[in-house]
Amino acid sequence: MNDFNPADKIQDLQYFGEFGGVNPSISDSSTYTFLSAKTMFDTFEGNMEGCYLYSRHSSPSNLYLDQALAAMEGTETANVSASGMGAITPTLLQLCGAGDHIVSSRTIYGGTYAFLKNFTPRFGIQTSFVDITKLDVVEAAITSNTKVLYCETVSNPLLEVADIAGLAKIAKKHNLKLVVDNTFSPLSVSPAKLGADIVIHSLTKYINGSSDTVGGVTCASKEFINALKNVNSGASMLLGPTMDSLRSASVMKNLRTLHIRIKQHSHNAHFLADQFEKDGLKTVYPGLKSHPSHTLYKTMINPEYGFGGMMTIDVGTLEKANELMELMQTRNLGYLAVSLGFYKTLFSAPGTSTSSEIPLEEQAEMGLTDGLIRFSIGLDNDIQRTYEMMKACMVELDIL
Repeated sequence: MNDFNPADKIQDLQYFGEFGGVNPSISDSSTYTFLSAKTMFDTFEGNMEGCYLYSRHSSPSNLYLDQALAAMEGTETANVSASGMGAITPTLLQLCGAGDHIVSSRTIYGGTYAFLKNFTPRFGIQTSFVDITKLDVVEAAITSNTKVLYCETVSNPLLEVADIAGLAKIAKKHNLKLVVDNTFSPLSVSPAKLGADIVIHSLTKYINGSSDTVGGVTCASKEFINALKNVNSGASMLLGPTMDSLRSASVMKNLRTLHIRIKQHSHNAHFLADQFEKDGLKTVYPGLKSHPSHTLYKTMINPEYGFGGMMTIDVGTLEKANELMELMQTRNLGYLAVSLGFYKTLFSAPGTSTSSEIPLEEQAEMGLTDGLIRFSIGLDNDIQRTYEMMKACMVELDIL
């Protein structure tokens, strides 16, 4: 992995638009014409490269973005979708059927948790939720019906780190597919290079970076992506979570600045985490030596992109958390909003927002407290100024 730099892979991609433009031309069509009936038949059968059938299946604009994201993650190919959940749900349904079993991290995005806990049992698919940081617990949960290990590189919202290389060994030993959601750590971590079979992103977040587009991607082998898009049996093709070509082109343009943005997000988050921990706040950030997986994460990341832009603090109660977030928003320090990867800092109380699908007793069991605030740290130019303003808010509310 030391020789693999995802930003270089993006940089090395070069496209020419239909009329010689430096941006690839946007294909604004839902359907495509054929010069012969046989070519149409061959395309339906999946035997014709370079021909387009119908934009729910693929489009030139989406394939450009597919290629770029596959290069970034080091996989053979990829398939973009209309949302992060539009990538996660078809991927898991393609891998599993009635009677199958999934072993998943217990700390994952609330929507994914709800899908696995409440929705997939309708199809006879069961999930065991485990502490993904304990490899012996993960392996003990595997049954003869298990098909998938599922985790997030850095979990939402507790920022637990998955040992992807260790999980990959377990997956290979038991003939399972390791599926990793890498939304929190693009460029910083390359899960496929650590042994993951499938890498998923919500493009909505860091990769697009401007909070104006919803999108997702599944990065994997050609064999799996072709199965996912098969016109007769592909979950992505048949469920139809297709990304619009105009949105795809927009994400493609923003992808080119991802390496610059990630470095600044990481720098700012690391600075704030250091300061808040010194101030005595309960602070969680993978770049802190106090993080339980700090040493492991150091071995996983591409160092120049840092430890990411996500951090949490615990201010004790939901009332204090809400007061602080409202005051910081009033002082123009960011937005009380879900999601991440925006140029401004975003903050939310996960227990009542992005993880609200998880029952309260399970939130308590996993350590998701009422006073926890999740921060997506922005691209602030003067992070010392930001820190001083945030600290002033905390002092005013008797948090510090």
